[in-house]
Amino acid sequence: MSHTAEWTVRLYLFEDEGTTKARVVLESGTTSLTGHGAAHCNPVDTDVPEIGDELAAGRALHDLARQLVDAAEGDIEALGTSATSREALSAVGWAM
Repeated sequence: MSHTAEWTVRLYLFEDEGTTKARVVLESGTTSLTGHGAAHCNPVDTDVPEIGDELAAGRALHDLARQLVDAAEGDIEALGTSATSREALSAVGWAM
């Protein structure tokens, strides 16, 4: 069962008065998913934009990852197979 696919992921970062917001969009050709994340700078902290970018982007990617796992679980259940626990899914991976 050979399968090759190409997905496009775009990450957008926005700065707004001490808050960095991130939006990550995945396009698979048949599906589009969007993850969101934010990071808030404490006014007493040193302003280091890279930290806000990293936190907001990481949170948006984490949100997207959760959506992908939820979609996979739904697809597994639609096939009539009970989805395994989230812990079991995270422990199983594809060989590289």
